[in-house]
Amino acid sequence: MNQLFILSVIVLVSYGLGSITGAYYIVKWFTGKDIRKIGSGNAGATNAGRVAGKKGFLLTLLIDAGKVLLALSFTSILTDGEGYLILSSILSMLGHLFPFQLGFHGGKGVVAYLASALFLCPLSIGVFAMMMGGSYIIIRRYTFSGFLSMGTIPLTAYVIEGSFTISAGLGALFITVLLFHNRSFHHSVET
Repeated sequence: MNQLFILSVIVLVSYGLGSITGAYYIVKWFTGKDIRKIGSGNAGATNAGRVAGKKGFLLTLLIDAGKVLLALSFTSILTDGEGYLILSSILSMLGHLFPFQLGFHGGKGVVAYLASALFLCPLSIGVFAMMMGGSYIIIRRYTFSGFLSMGTIPLTAYVIEGSFTISAGLGALFITVLLFHNRSFHHSVET
């Protein structure tokens, strides 16, 4: 297949799947409301949990992780280059952050990042989980412990996989999550 064609398909499929915003659809289904206008206004799993309970959180988590895993699986079937997988991860993240069908108002990208890490280096998620548990016990601050733990993923991936491409790609995704974590939502939000 032509490289330009492959690249175009990866771009469209990865961004398109990334744009499926689980929180929006789950909250709409459970409550009939637009998640971008309630709770924190964020179209992510945590806000879905606030609005629709544990079931809403878990379903959103499954959809958001599933869409990234599906995009990466598709990319790995289409081609075998690590660079293509990183591109697919980044485009899935961009779709999650800026879904076209929701006026480019999406989530913060944590689940998309963790799902990418799970696909690219599954053992890095084990290290992340151990680090998260240990740091939370010591620090007792969930968000700080989470970011500290997520920061280990690119390093762990490099040690385990020995791939600068995968490590750098996961590092770029982590920086993206950091940049969008305190994302401000400009809608009036019901509490």
